[in-house]
Amino acid sequence: MLACVFKNGKFELAEKPVPKASSDSAVVKIKATSICGTDFRTYVHGSKKILEGITVGHELCGEIVEIGESVAGFAKGERVTVAPALGCGECYMCRKGHSNMCDNLKTLGYHFDGSFAEYMEIPSPFFTRGHVNHVAPSVGSDQAALAEPVACAVNAQEFLRIEKGDYVGIFGSGFIGCSHAELAAAQGAEKIIMIEPNADRLEIAKRTIPGIYGITGDADVASSVRKITDGRGVDVAIVACSVGPAQTAAIEIAAKRGRVSLFGGLPGEGRGFVDSNLIHYNELGIFGVHASTPQQNRHVLDWLASGKIDTAKYIAKKYPLGDIMQAFDDIAKKGIMKAVIADEGY
Repeated sequence: MLACVFKNGKFELAEKPVPKASSDSAVVKIKATSICGTDFRTYVHGSKKILEGITVGHELCGEIVEIGESVAGFAKGERVTVAPALGCGECYMCRKGHSNMCDNLKTLGYHFDGSFAEYMEIPSPFFTRGHVNHVAPSVGSDQAALAEPVACAVNAQEFLRIEKGDYVGIFGSGFIGCSHAELAAAQGAEKIIMIEPNADRLEIAKRTIPGIYGITGDADVASSVRKITDGRGVDVAIVACSVGPAQTAAIEIAAKRGRVSLFGGLPGEGRGFVDSNLIHYNELGIFGVHASTPQQNRHVLDWLASGKIDTAKYIAKKYPLGDIMQAFDDIAKKGIMKAVIADEGY
């Protein structure tokens, strides 16, 4: 089968054997899998975390085509998604319900073969630890593949406690930024401001989410935010991009006692962008976030099934697996919102 693998610090297409299910695992045919910001950052900068030769990719919806006799609650022909960050199930964080913070975390596409392939094995621990979720018939496979990144935004916002009347500033108007905006609006945020240097990309976000404010180009972000917020600043600032200076700006535009989410990880060591005096004197709360829990993934799938959220509108283009390198190139050169690799890619 065809797969996109990590080899010599780069992604490349290769032929690999079709995986076989063991007595306590399953094999899925990948119906849809999407490229996330981390995938793209790895495509550009490489990674020291991914095992050599591993099949990459972790945002997916697959149809079970083979399943072991010991796997309970699932059957051949069902569609599923997988919460990709697998905890050990035994450490303090796992026992507290935060398996994404496990000291021995292992992840699809990093330590297990992932979803940028025609078929993927779901290893036994993903079933026994509750990381595999059913997809409702009403939810399209491409929509379901995007449930995991939305779950990561849910994880971030659980720290931020957005409520009615809050002003929210979001750096980056890609899929993650727009997901944050929609979640903030659902919590009653009064003003949502998207800060995005790419004017075309910002216009897409504004058309998709009516009523949001936009700051782009060479605008002075801090003064623009003060104008929109009548000098108050934002109660919540979310850095939904992998840009160090955006972390600096987020702290600068935060209102006193504001909350800041450093959602986007930075390539390299990621140091030197945080002003500790502003944090100290303005009583700011700074929050990190990494991945998501199985429960958060289930919440998003329920929202998709009920129509509370719609991820399909953010899919810019679908590609067959053989064109995945073109998808990465289009993200780099055209700034497309969300690229999905689908078995019927077009």
